[in-house]
Amino acid sequence: MTLQQLTYIVTVAECKNITEAAEKLFISQPSLSAAIHNLEKEMGVVVFNHSNKGVTVTREGEELLSFARNLLEQADIMKYHFCPNAKRNPKFSVSCQHYSFAVNAFVDVVHEYDAEEYNFILRETQTGEIIYDVANGNSELGILYLSDHNEDVLRKLLRKNDLVFDEIFEALPHVFISKKHPLSSNQIISLDELNPYPYLVYEQGERNSFYFSEEFLSVLDMPKSIQVRDRATLFNLAIGLNGFTVSSGVIDKELNGEDIIAKPLVMDCKMHIGLIKKKNIMLSRYANSYIEALKRHTTIA
Repeated sequence: MTLQQLTYIVTVAECKNITEAAEKLFISQPSLSAAIHNLEKEMGVVVFNHSNKGVTVTREGEELLSFARNLLEQADIMKYHFCPNAKRNPKFSVSCQHYSFAVNAFVDVVHEYDAEEYNFILRETQTGEIIYDVANGNSELGILYLSDHNEDVLRKLLRKNDLVFDEIFEALPHVFISKKHPLSSNQIISLDELNPYPYLVYEQGERNSFYFSEEFLSVLDMPKSIQVRDRATLFNLAIGLNGFTVSSGVIDKELNGEDIIAKPLVMDCKMHIGLIKKKNIMLSRYANSYIEALKRHTTIA
């Protein structure tokens, strides 16, 4: 086993195609295939399933890849430590629901591992895409919430994709509204008081059921609703239309502005916000740093 072979399988897993990976690695396709075959034979593991559409990683392959990524990362750390002229190239990706604390934690990681070159990815996306991204190796971590309304369905889907959920914090539902909203002076807000106003929700594409929703109230039939795709649009509508959405209550004025405030919602339920990751994998140092940053930014929840 060599670091070069480990680089080969990681690159193929990222490209999902042998030909594309060979071009990226500047070697011939037969040479790449032979190197991977020799590694599989040595380790006693089939890393990839091959088809006309490309390659997919096997379950055993996922475990081997997690070790490969960490070994390559440790080699990079050693090279950077002992070779003053060596370049770091940090790589990390996370997929999440639309939470400001997820963005703040990401900023902390970028600052911590700033280098001449890096490749960090933050995807604020739909719930189904978060699960898909982590299951298929597009993101190392995902962030979403579970509750009494969606837990059975989502946990079943997580198990099916060999993923685990680790809770970060528990939150009571809050309403996000404009500071000029007619209900902004209320200490707490009830569902009946919200009926006259537009309910702003994140659109979930083909999986647009309440199980995949980011908002608790999707289980209810609100008279007015508007679906959006991004956080900026949602907050602009909250200001312009006196709309509202429901989330954890953790809000950042620097990211979201002074115009949006959070008010407790009278509702008997809790949000369990946490991380999803592949089962039995070793996390990178960037992922571990991100988890610590998340804990710092959610202590007020």
